[in-house]
Amino acid sequence: MTTFAGPDRISRLFHRVWFGSPVWVAPAAALACMGSAMVYTQATHPTVAEAGAAPSCLLKLTTGFICPGCGGTRAAWFLMHGDIPAAARHHAVFVFAVPFLLWMYVAWAGRRVFGWNLPQLSLTPKVIGAFLAVWGLWSVLRNLPWAPFTWFYV
Repeated sequence: MTTFAGPDRISRLFHRVWFGSPVWVAPAAALACMGSAMVYTQATHPTVAEAGAAPSCLLKLTTGFICPGCGGTRAAWFLMHGDIPAAARHHAVFVFAVPFLLWMYVAWAGRRVFGWNLPQLSLTPKVIGAFLAVWGLWSVLRNLPWAPFTWFYV
């Protein structure tokens, strides 16, 4: 006969922290992470960094291929400066996703902290699959060495 002893110490710790924290901690932590990423992007000025400058994409450094996220930091920098065409030039999929991600954060944080009843985006597995397929196609097209795909190379 096997008896269940209950959750282990780590699980109990996470349960205690999650349910014992004020409701604003998780949205504040997410906002702090986003803010830190923006400060880092502003401080490193990725649009003038050389190809091998640290931090560099390990995939591009070792294989020469452009990874699925390549250009995302530069696109974020251009978005923060209001230059949407330049941002899309560096990573169009990222630029497309940003408004949806921001809305998802605002709706989630508003509901959790203030009790707002903002409409939530419903991301079904089909929507997520379609987005990942477009992102994958974008990643392949960016690596093709002939026109018109060379325009995507960053």
